[in-house]
Amino acid sequence: MEPQEQAAGERVAIVDDANHVTGSATRGQMRAGNLIHRATYIFVNDPQGRLYAQQRTLTKDVYPGLWDLCAGGVVLAGESYDESARRELQEELGISDVPLTPLFHFYFEDGCRVWGAAYECTYEGPLQLQVEEVVSVERMSLDEVKASEKAFTPDSLFALRMKLNRTGA
Repeated sequence: MEPQEQAAGERVAIVDDANHVTGSATRGQMRAGNLIHRATYIFVNDPQGRLYAQQRTLTKDVYPGLWDLCAGGVVLAGESYDESARRELQEELGISDVPLTPLFHFYFEDGCRVWGAAYECTYEGPLQLQVEEVVSVERMSLDEVKASEKAFTPDSLFALRMKLNRTGA
């Protein structure tokens, strides 16, 4: 089975509009029915404060080829936000054993409907990219993100705006 077929069969947590778990569905069912689900968004900063931005593969089911300002992904059935954040960070970038700081929860709707939990961490070291999901990674300052002509995922831009509004940056 191809990685994308496996991912389509993963069971993800389905929630209502108040972010209460109502059940689970396969990723494929969730996408086809535009069901509200949970996802994690981890801002990975280097010690100089630059964000690790990652380019998504063209085979991603949402926002293929765009640049993502966060590591993360859907929360699986029976998984907490914290468990999902640690799993996704390890899977996508090969980062483990770093403290994650919870930031905020948010609702986002634009082609998909998701309750997100944002986190942040600081990391300096080697990366091991998940080839099925990540093409490349660049470290970018906030000024570089703002001035960039790269196409960023709308949900990660939304999360970054919320983060900056909360910190007054």
